[in-house]
Amino acid sequence: MSLDVLRSTYFAYVHSIISYGIIYWGNSSHSEEIFKVQKRIIMDLSKNASCRQPFRELNILPVPSQYVLSLLSFITKNKDQFMTDSQIHRITTRLTSDLYVPAAILTIYQKCVYYQGIKIYNLLPKTTEDLSGDKNKFKLALKRFVT
Repeated sequence: MSLDVLRSTYFAYVHSIISYGIIYWGNSSHSEEIFKVQKRIIMDLSKNASCRQPFRELNILPVPSQYVLSLLSFITKNKDQFMTDSQIHRITTRLTSDLYVPAAILTIYQKCVYYQGIKIYNLLPKTTEDLSGDKNKFKLALKRFVT
């Protein structure tokens, strides 16, 4: 089977199922199992084999990268719903442009979309955040960040 046919078949049947609601289930214990199934579907790889090169050749994001990309897309689309550190305190630091991470003790809250999205968004390089106005450039920068 050629790579083009494999890629088209993957996007037709598998990608839509994996990406549906991934921001809600992407950090669950089952996501690792889904990633292993994704590796077997793509290149018939074993559970322990490296998948970096086959995924790059096919230009497909693995499940963990797809989860991070979905979270970052959600945060950038709804950035007006989040507060920055400069809105919380008036001290000027190098992190004042970061999104405010609320104090949370409960693990269930720490695993939610809101909290995880903020934590990952704050890890982005500042140059990537400046591209959020241009969707195409921002998406390319995010793909480079997550892969």
